[in-house]
Formats: sequence, structure tokens, C-alpha cells
Amino acid sequence: MMVLKDILYKVAINAVVGSTATKVRELNFDSRKIAANHLFVAINGVVVNGHDYIDVAIKNGATCVVCEELPSMLVEGVVYVEVANSSQALAVMASNFYGNPSENLKLVGVTGTNGKTTVASLLYQLFKNAGYKVGLLSTVKIMVDTVEYKATHTTPDSLTINKYLSEMNDAGVEFCFMEVSSHGIHQYRTEGLHFEGGIFTNLSHDHLDYHKTFAEYRDVKKKFFDDLSPKSFALVNIDDKNGLVMLQNTKAKKYTYALKEYADYKAQILENQLSGLLLKVNDSEVWTRLIGNFNAYNVLAIFATAELLGLEKVEVLRLISDLESVSGRFQYLISDTKITAIVDYAHTPDALKNVLETINSIRTKNEELITVVGCGGDRDKTKRPKMGHIASALSTKVIFTNDNPRNEDPNEILNEIEAGVEAQNYKKMLIIADRKQAIKTACQMAQPNDIVLIAGKGHENYQEIKGERFDFDDYKIVKEILKKLEK
Repeated sequence: MMVLKDILYKVAINAVVGSTATKVRELNFDSRKIAANHLFVAINGVVVNGHDYIDVAIKNGATCVVCEELPSMLVEGVVYVEVANSSQALAVMASNFYGNPSENLKLVGVTGTNGKTTVASLLYQLFKNAGYKVGLLSTVKIMVDTVEYKATHTTPDSLTINKYLSEMNDAGVEFCFMEVSSHGIHQYRTEGLHFEGGIFTNLSHDHLDYHKTFAEYRDVKKKFFDDLSPKSFALVNIDDKNGLVMLQNTKAKKYTYALKEYADYKAQILENQLSGLLLKVNDSEVWTRLIGNFNAYNVLAIFATAELLGLEKVEVLRLISDLESVSGRFQYLISDTKITAIVDYAHTPDALKNVLETINSIRTKNEELITVVGCGGDRDKTKRPKMGHIASALSTKVIFTNDNPRNEDPNEILNEIEAGVEAQNYKKMLIIADRKQAIKTACQMAQPNDIVLIAGKGHENYQEIKGERFDFDDYKIVKEILKKLEK
């Protein structure tokens, strides 16, 4: 139990009805999870307005309500706290409730359109291999040192974040690496957290269904850096023109990395093969099993972050050479019949272009590059023709298929992807809505030494159709199909 007054520390309050000496057992923003002596936070969300459920929360046992607008009828014995923004208040209260756990470890946030999962996951792997107790909050999974939890969002809600950070404190975790999404920043999920540092990977076309304009999307990312403290570091990729924008108003210590521009941390690709990359990082060479130009940026970000967090350069280079690729990020296998299958999460035009250009730079052009790709439903529609254009232009053959159609008509999505295909590329194109059949067809079309890229879903082990989730794992399915074709 905790006194309400202590939970409300640093919260911007408009009005209070009742005593802040009331004791609270737990916080929640879901009225269904409320029980006796709980505090209910009414959040005006994208789909549901929590203010409509204040009465339900009180019936379930809430003795405190935090809201943006006081109800017309107040229940006796219930404390009401009116705030300007419930989401922002929840983040600060969650931090207070769990004892401000982010202050007891070195928390680093990774933001950008592409590379967040790879950078955060590989930093977790590197620091773990260096012998530290480490935490990870990522799209793929949540790790409290060696204990794994399933992830549901890129950036969880502020209560969940602080709950896991508190568990990390209890487990003696020293470093934590966290993906920070634009949704998470915009919805104040990271408010009240103390970050040791922030990393900016890049910015390209994504989430315009949510943010409406690219400028708004960029500025939301920028807010993360604006909020960093003078004791933190801000590390940005300045080959991306938005890198310097992120640094404009930050109070944090500024560092840059790049492959092309002059920067604090610079890399040069010496060799680029399907087996890995040989890089010159500042004045040292390092071999990594990670593949492609985009991974050269990721390795550089990891190297810089590890140094900024106090690891020795020689040790960092050794640890980088031991890193293994992240699930669903350029994850590949070679069948007995010499067909290479690559599974990658590339679900934005920029990410798909990067992966396809990487494969094309490595292959000898005697092999076919067969791409299987789709676009998710209920998401940014403007990127669909761009994905169709890129996939058809940079592949020798392309199969457009379902991703997660969600509540949209799959055929409509496929029509919008096809709209981006130029006339000269029509002959390369097939449309097979059933994703498993599309993967099977690509594998049947492939000859020895050909490359099959399955893009868009990466680590996801489900397919979402009409509100239902079905088991579906690209990597397992392609492995199975290639095994059967070998017989």
C-alpha cells in the first residue's frame, strides 16, 4: 500500500476532491482489472475513453480516480484528482509507485523507423556476453536478465514498463535497452523515466495512419531527445538528414555516427558478403556475422553506445564479432538444394529497399531474387504502392501476398500494392493472397543458388485476419517447405 500523496509527486494537478492521505494498493487504467483500494486512471484513448468507465471502476472497488474531467456526480468516499493529461499523469504515477526504478539502472532508449529492435537486442546480447546483468524491452521480447516475457507492443504502457524495470532492480540488472516507438512517445509512455542515453537510427515513411504528417512523426521522435537530461548522451545517425534535427534542442551530451558524413563514430565497409561484414570502425577492423549496409549502421550504433557506457574498445570489438542476428531480422537458411531463404521484418518502403539492395549487392546476378511481400491492414495505406514499386523493381520475381490483413479486405490491400508496379515489371509479378501458398510457390520457382526473400513479418509468429490471430511463422514455414522439396 502506498499513500496517494506520494504517488502524485510531480504530477501536474488541476483539482483534488477528497484526501490525498488515502492509501492505494494498485494503479490501473483498465476498469475490468480494478479491485478494492485501487486507483483508476481514466485515459481518453484512441479507441476507448476511460472516462466512460469511471462508475464501473468505482463499483469494482476503486477508491481513487484520476481523470481529465471530474464526473458530474461524485461518489462519497472516493478521491478524485483532475489532471491536464491522464496518460502523462499515469506515467509519472507509475514511476513513483514502483520507486522510480529507471533511476537505479542505466536505461538506454533506441528510436527511429528501422533498426530499433536490432540495436536494442544486440546491445542486450553484447552486455550479457560481457558478464553484466541486463534488461531488454523490445518488440520481440522482454528480458529481465535471463527471464523472458512475451512482448505485446514496441513500447509497453507506462505501468508495464515500470513494473518490469522494478523487477530488473530486484534482479540486480545494471543496464537496460529499450525500443522507444513514436506511439510510445506521443502517448507519454516514457514520461518520468530517467534515460542514461538515447539512440536515433533513421527516419523514413511509417505510421502516417497515426501521425498524419511526416513532420509530426519526426517531431514526436525529436521530443524524446528534447526531454533527455544534461547527464545523458544523445547518439544520432547523421547520414540521415533528421539526425541533426534530433540534436537541435537536446540538453544531453551530443554524439554522432555515420558511414558517409564526418562523425564521432565512423565506419567503412571493407567486405560485404552473405556470411557477414568486415568493417573499419574508426581506426579498428571488426568482422561481424550481421549482413548488409543497414547492419553496418546498427553495428556502429552498438559500438558507440557500448563505449559511451564505459566498455573498453578492444572488448567491444571482440564482443561485436560474437553477436548473432536477431530473430526475423535478415535471418537466413540455406537448403540442401542450395536455395537461400531470408526472413526479414522489412515492412516499410525504406526497410524493404535496404534489404533488397543489400541482397543485390551480394549476389552475383546469376541467381534469381524472388521476393514474397505484403502490407498490413488497418495501417498506413500510402506506403502500399511504394512497397509494390520497390519490390518489383529490385527483385527478379515478386509475389504479393497477405501480411496481417486485420479488418481490411485482403484483395483491396493487394490492389493498392499492385498500383505501384510499373508496366515493365508486370511480367515479374504474381499475386497469391494465401501467404503459405505464396511462400511455397516462391520455393518451387527457385533453382539452386537462387534467393527467396520473405519480407514484412519477421519475428511475428501469427497472422491477424478479421480480429483473429492464427499461428504463422515465416521462418518455420519456409524451413518446412524447403525440407519437403529436398525429398
